[in-house]
Amino acid sequence: MERVKKVGIIGAGHVGSTLAYILSANTPYEIVLQDKDKDRARGMLLDMFQASCVGPKFTKLGVIADPKDLKGCDLIVIAAGSPRLPGMSRNDLLFANAKVISEICKDIKENSPEAILLLVTNPLDAMVYTALRETGFKHKQILGMAGVLDSARMASFIYEKLKCAPGQIVAPVMGGHGDDMVPLARFSSVNGVPLNELLSQEEIQEVIERTKNAGAEIVSCLKKGSAYFAPARATAEMVIAIMSDSRKILPSAVYLNGEYGYKDVVGGVPVELGINGVERIVELQLNQEEKAHFDRSIQSVEALINELKTNYFK
Repeated sequence: MERVKKVGIIGAGHVGSTLAYILSANTPYEIVLQDKDKDRARGMLLDMFQASCVGPKFTKLGVIADPKDLKGCDLIVIAAGSPRLPGMSRNDLLFANAKVISEICKDIKENSPEAILLLVTNPLDAMVYTALRETGFKHKQILGMAGVLDSARMASFIYEKLKCAPGQIVAPVMGGHGDDMVPLARFSSVNGVPLNELLSQEEIQEVIERTKNAGAEIVSCLKKGSAYFAPARATAEMVIAIMSDSRKILPSAVYLNGEYGYKDVVGGVPVELGINGVERIVELQLNQEEKAHFDRSIQSVEALINELKTNYFK
């Protein structure tokens, strides 16, 4: 009998708990959940297990009560960390979450050194770099979720313009997860039809700007808190692609070692995902304008990484 694959989720906040529910309802994997508030993690999983009992499908769920419970995980999602609070600078958030990631990575390195790590914590690209530095894992073993979310947001705005073809919209986004992300309108299409044949340049630019500000738009509506349904669903898409060895190409934050002309930095690029994590980085032939936007985005990530190198890493 084939062993049931095991997914660990660290952080039972809105994103982590929603991800756990999506996976428990749609996959055969064993799900284990960890949070600094152990009662919260236990309560969430009790609720999920009872939800699974509504139908014929039962899901194996568990709480990580001790770092040793990470043993046997095929993939671990890290969704723990602090949001940016009022009065907190960019560097305050950078160092606070780097500390969280470092502590988590020590436990993972000791107890589950073969696991694929998928990070959701912001600032995402710098946190992927932190995890690589703290674990010493292979580059293909650690990646971050942002591009799938940003691409879904871009697709939603294209749909709002066209009012047609749900599920047939391809809208890739590259670069770092932030204001300097790079929505690729030239590579976007609807059921194979290029986007520029369906929307005017003015409409495409509106889509691009709204994509860049999509997270802030949701925050402004919620007043308190930020998006979690779409981030959790996007993370689930990556988890399933990896665990099923699908070789699906999805935008992911990964370590660049010469790809796109960059080294020793993390950036969002199209990646073939499989059981080993990053199976292959796909290099698109960017035009001059796209390359300039991508360069600017990567330089923003490099600035964060340099802060970590100077003031955080020992």
